Amino acid sequence: MIDREPKIKVALLQNYRASTITLNGDFYLTGRQITAKSLNIANRAGNVILSSASGEELASQKEIKLAACGQSTFTLDVKIGIGFHWQRICQQTFCGSIIALANPDFSFHLINVIPLEDYLTSVISSEMSAQAPLEFLKAQAITARSWLVAMLTRKKRNANSLPPDQTEDKEIIRWHDTNDHSFFDVCADDHCQRYQGLSQITSADVKTAIAATRGVYLVSNNKICDARYYKACGGRTEIFPTAWEDKTFPYLQSVTDHSTDYAAIASEDDAGKWLRDKPAAYCNTQDKELLGKILPSFDQETMNFYRWQVSYAREELEEILQKKSGIDFGTLRNLIAVKRGPSGRISKLKIEGTKRTVIVGKELEIRSWLSPSHLLSSAFVVATELSPNGVIERFVLDGGGWGHGVGLCQIGAAVMAEKGFCAEDILAHYFSGAKLQKLYE
Repeated sequence: MIDREPKIKVALLQNYRASTITLNGDFYLTGRQITAKSLNIANRAGNVILSSASGEELASQKEIKLAACGQSTFTLDVKIGIGFHWQRICQQTFCGSIIALANPDFSFHLINVIPLEDYLTSVISSEMSAQAPLEFLKAQAITARSWLVAMLTRKKRNANSLPPDQTEDKEIIRWHDTNDHSFFDVCADDHCQRYQGLSQITSADVKTAIAATRGVYLVSNNKICDARYYKACGGRTEIFPTAWEDKTFPYLQSVTDHSTDYAAIASEDDAGKWLRDKPAAYCNTQDKELLGKILPSFDQETMNFYRWQVSYAREELEEILQKKSGIDFGTLRNLIAVKRGPSGRISKLKIEGTKRTVIVGKELEIRSWLSPSHLLSSAFVVATELSPNGVIERFVLDGGGWGHGVGLCQIGAAVMAEKGFCAEDILAHYFSGAKLQKLYE
């Protein structure tokens, strides 16, 4: 385990061809101060080109480092929610230093180098609203801090491992994790943790939460917990193997998101009853005032997250599947849940067509294949609507929850905080048996 605060490399832009940065304060390039305040970045012939707005070339190298002086910041346009239904471009301002790194395909990464605790100040107010209850912000800070350092440790340990992609003729099993990233620690988007700069830090409680929990981690068996989180579990949290590799962790058990213990999903009948009902749960809230306080503005565009429905004409779903998977299934005959986790999330789905039948997993791959962007979760049951002559005309998916469901349910945790639970109680609820331990001052 660590004993001091690390610095983190966060990719703000990945595989960009060009971008413009505005410097707000003093920055230095190889020891000399940059006088231009607006900088253009591009990749030319395999080198990163840094130039002023007037066209003066300031540097041409494989890697360019701009060191921030004191509290200097920089501003740029960033794409957020990449691949999801809330994707958009936002102007964001960041503190810390900058690395522009050339890629072989004539693109570049733009990386922010920042101390961990400063990074987390933005993360907890980007993942959820800075106006969320203080005890939730503390719980989110500890969870995000633990996940990040556990991930970095795992990433170093597995640096030479093969990517998680198991493909056979009739079975395609993939999962996606931050081990996918090279040359930086994390990205700034939902693939890792949302990191949307200083503009999101609009509450004094955010800095209070970071200061109160500085250096505090979730620990189990003398290791920092791989503490996952997501928006809403849908009434019950999920186990790790449903979303990622076939490993189990004692602190990532499936728990009911309520004081009442509901039975885990054990059959398709269970899944149908569970996902077509709306049992009481912390994350089962339609309180618009509360959701307005705890969710970022663009997340408030998704209000039907506890239970939701998606309906496709058969031909429409056939087109989506071919576009997203690259497979021509022919006429779609059936969608069958082969394997589910205890929250109802599907980790293996059989797609039957007249030309091909394929089993796909895990949960994020399923969510991607069955939507132009992504389904809210893989916890769904399938119904079909037939024409008078018995041909399938429509597929209807009744689903629940938002995200992979493993670990901390953000909306559930925020509701718990609003009800008076402290951060320690919230974390004990979602991370069974884990302890809190301060690892540095």
